[in-house]
Amino acid sequence: MSTGNYPPAGQPEQGPGNHAGGPSAPSRTPFPADYTPDSTADTSADLAQSRPDASLPAGTGTPAPQPSAGDQPGVTRTGVVWAAVVAALVLLILLIIFILQNQDQVAVRYFGLEGLVPLGMALFIASVTGGVLVAVAGGARILQLRRNAHRARLRQRK
Repeated sequence: MSTGNYPPAGQPEQGPGNHAGGPSAPSRTPFPADYTPDSTADTSADLAQSRPDASLPAGTGTPAPQPSAGDQPGVTRTGVVWAAVVAALVLLILLIIFILQNQDQVAVRYFGLEGLVPLGMALFIASVTGGVLVAVAGGARILQLRRNAHRARLRQRK
């Protein structure tokens, strides 16, 4: 079993000019025929324009394979989770910096309770509480929509 775009062990690599059993493409020189090492008139931009094989890897006669749209993997759950973890870590680092920079003590009163809390921590607690309220409201709405969809399916079956 082979993984990736590699040929099975012992098999030649498939590609333009390098077919199994067929002749391989002639090798090309890495520089134009009129190039001399002590020539200072040619710049690297001039060499790239004068050489059609400028994008070829040194010592090969075939161009490097270019990935096509079909070769690119699609979005996977693992990739989405990885991106979410990276975004969460960046957000957490920014949050830690915010809390550390806002260490001034503030008086907080809530339903008769009173205390001193660092400003950054008070704002963090307030934002988390707001997020929990939004999540509860969103969850209730999702449950309501599911219940309505379930009832509609039951009515269609009758």
